[in-house]
Amino acid sequence: MLMFPKSLSLVTSSEKLNILGKLGCLLSCAGSVVLIIHSPKSESVTTQAELEEKLTNPVFVGYLCIVLLMLLLLIFWIAPAHGPTNIMVYISICSLLGSFTVPSTKGIGLAAQDILHNNPSSQRALCLCLVLLAVLGCSIIVQFRYINKALECFDSSVFGAIYYVVFTTLVLLASAILFREWSNVGLVDFLGMACGFTTVSVGIVLIQVFKEFNFNLGEMNKSNMKTD
Repeated sequence: MLMFPKSLSLVTSSEKLNILGKLGCLLSCAGSVVLIIHSPKSESVTTQAELEEKLTNPVFVGYLCIVLLMLLLLIFWIAPAHGPTNIMVYISICSLLGSFTVPSTKGIGLAAQDILHNNPSSQRALCLCLVLLAVLGCSIIVQFRYINKALECFDSSVFGAIYYVVFTTLVLLASAILFREWSNVGLVDFLGMACGFTTVSVGIVLIQVFKEFNFNLGEMNKSNMKTD
């Protein structure tokens, strides 16, 4: 996962979440952990040829086309108009770009093995490695740009919680499509993913809907004492 630059921590050091926001963060993180535990397990891909076959699969190519189209719409049309007022715009851009990290890092690792061992396909592996490095580098650079934009406009605690959840969900989705994992999902894992996704959704709603409510646990206790 991406780490926020240290310089950004000074921008939002005084920001606080109310009790419902903190509960939303806890639920979102817990739900995403449940999603990870019950997510489909990746097939073992040990050669460059196997990865290339999966990368060129029509389903995965179609997924990439949809992601690229959504990124173009978000970056050039939606972000300039609604980015500073809607946190999901910047989060969607960063998370969609983050889904490229799974195939890119896997491909770079496999291609590097062929290059270092001077296999007959080392020239082809070098080309693939350079392409994936370029994709990974551009993805990380653009993500940092929009992370900076988001932290200038929104609370770091709110952004961090929602970004973690959406990023994790999209990376799991990209991995499942790339490695064709859905056929191996049993009933227990399906129910676990449904519960995890529901928990994540409730957490995000708590963070977003109640973020303007200015109350904390101390004020709630005082209110109860007055009522008694």
